[in-house]
Amino acid sequence: MGAVLHLRIISPADRTTRVERLLAEDVAATHVVVFPGVARDPIGDLITCDVAREGASALLARLRDLDLERDGSIMLETVDVSLSRSADRAERRAPGFGVDAVVWEQIEQSTGEESRLSAAFLVFMAVATAIAGIGVLLDQPILIVGAMVVGPEFGPLAALCVGLVRRRAFLFRRALVTLAVGFPVGMAVTVLTTWLLDAAGLVSRDMLLADRPLTSFIWQPDALSWVVGFLAGVAGMLSLTSAKAGTLVGVLISVTTVPAAANAAVALSYGVTDEAVGSAVQLLVNVAAIVLAGVLTLLVQRVAWHRPRRS
Repeated sequence: MGAVLHLRIISPADRTTRVERLLAEDVAATHVVVFPGVARDPIGDLITCDVAREGASALLARLRDLDLERDGSIMLETVDVSLSRSADRAERRAPGFGVDAVVWEQIEQSTGEESRLSAAFLVFMAVATAIAGIGVLLDQPILIVGAMVVGPEFGPLAALCVGLVRRRAFLFRRALVTLAVGFPVGMAVTVLTTWLLDAAGLVSRDMLLADRPLTSFIWQPDALSWVVGFLAGVAGMLSLTSAKAGTLVGVLISVTTVPAAANAAVALSYGVTDEAVGSAVQLLVNVAAIVLAGVLTLLVQRVAWHRPRRS
């Protein structure tokens, strides 16, 4: 995420003067350009500007107070490269650091898309869980890591946190439904996959019952399971809300949500109840820890991110 964001606004003619005044008075806004009467759908004036990331959320809130999203439009884009003294000045004047800033509208949009119960989500969940199921039978951590990366479940988990903090009931419900459907679908596919592989002689119940020192942690939850899940939830939410999105892959390979669901499915397919229960507990512990950590992280960010920067 860049330090400067680009705004493209379509404003009804009767509100353009107020929008111009608002942008002129905002220290985080710069590069303001007005094209009177050029917009056709919706009809209005086109206004573009750049805004320092740390001031974007407050500016968007004031623009939304003018009902522009109802009678016009507000589009936000990330600027990858900005070579402008004016933009540098806007960044210096805006309070806080852009890397720490949370653009709430951007986060709601991105997590909302990730939380949709789509065919792609279900396929990724099924593939990830099946890979993890094979990984636990072979006691191969590399397959577990691969399944963690492929698994799409962190998006809906993040949406749960955003929905709770922002009081967006629709977002919370959609994410909850996506998780409630996605995990059972992934587990059902893993059960079928295990039966098929067993019938083909590629895996067996003995493989599940054998010593698996490299992957036994998946179905043996302890206090550290909660700690790791909580820390991963903090890091994951920070990677989504800040300009440090590259850390998300590291978060995904530290939480055993998909592997726990896969281990439960494999254990159920072979009737190993104690291991299935342990895996289910591991899954619930990690989900609860991630959501709690995500909510607390967002609450802290809402209060603290905009502290004035030190010179």
